[in-house]
Amino acid sequence: MASSDPNKLMAKADKLTKLSLTRWSADWKSATQLYEQAAIGYRVAKNHEKAKIAFEKASKGQEMLSSPWDAAKHMESAAALAKEVGNWTEVADFYKRASELYMVCGRPQPASDALAKGGRALEDAVPDEAIQLYTDACSILEEDDKEQMAFDLYRAATCVYIKLEKYTDAATFLLRWGLAADKCSATNSQCKAYLSAIIVYLYAHDFKQAEKCYNDCSQLLRIGGSDLHYLFRGSGGGAKFVGHQDVVLWWVDSQLFLGKTGLRIDVFLRNDHGRCASKLLSAYSEGDIEEIKRLGQSSTISNLDHVIIRLARKLPTGEVSALKTVAAEEQEEPLDENDLT
Repeated sequence: MASSDPNKLMAKADKLTKLSLTRWSADWKSATQLYEQAAIGYRVAKNHEKAKIAFEKASKGQEMLSSPWDAAKHMESAAALAKEVGNWTEVADFYKRASELYMVCGRPQPASDALAKGGRALEDAVPDEAIQLYTDACSILEEDDKEQMAFDLYRAATCVYIKLEKYTDAATFLLRWGLAADKCSATNSQCKAYLSAIIVYLYAHDFKQAEKCYNDCSQLLRIGGSDLHYLFRGSGGGAKFVGHQDVVLWWVDSQLFLGKTGLRIDVFLRNDHGRCASKLLSAYSEGDIEEIKRLGQSSTISNLDHVIIRLARKLPTGEVSALKTVAAEEQEEPLDENDLT
């Protein structure tokens, strides 16, 4: 009868993978089965450290047997056990390796999921590493044109950034979320992300950046449809448009397009979230603290993510009367008769 002692199973498996005068090639098939049995035995006994090592070796065995899927599964098990023993470096390394193995299988969704698990495991202990894992997980889905599957990851990364008080990074990630939502026509999520980014900038008392963010989000162009025709490549960049009546030319990423004005959709500007952002910025410009607080309690903001709601309810975070003074000075600036622009 085969021994069920995990220590003996590990010793036997190790012996099968080592070359000797009587063993010229490693027996990875038998060794891997023994490593798997030992890993389960250690885990049942709650010996997390040894179970982790056994699963790591079992993963190596499955790789040697050209079975990357099973290797990835074992590596995820090793990562979960690394979390139990508080080895945060191994948690990150093992989940990354699991993701790589899933990609070898041509499975981007599980590859992204593995990184997301790593991000969740590291949020409290190593938040910067968690953000990197979330970011890499998003990138995998973006490259596979599955942005909608990444929405929870954008949200998770944003929350960690806000916990770390890295508000500019949080707003940038929210804008990335908005662009991803636009790509998959998730208009509501897109506009929520843009409004959230503006709120984050305002919470960080960066009114200028919040205003710029609003203007940029209100002028996005949606390029597509049967009415759009490629004309020629140019040397310009960015995204510009010129139009007359029903005809419009788009200059996007060094290419000129011809289409109809109906293709230009100010999604954010015409959405409740865009209108809320406009009112919020106007209240800041006018130094109207009561209006800012009222908008923070509005139903539009109440339907955002909880971490954003908490920030909005604390607005304004700084002195807003100075903004009113600046706005008044700009309105009263005398006309320069020599300036014909």
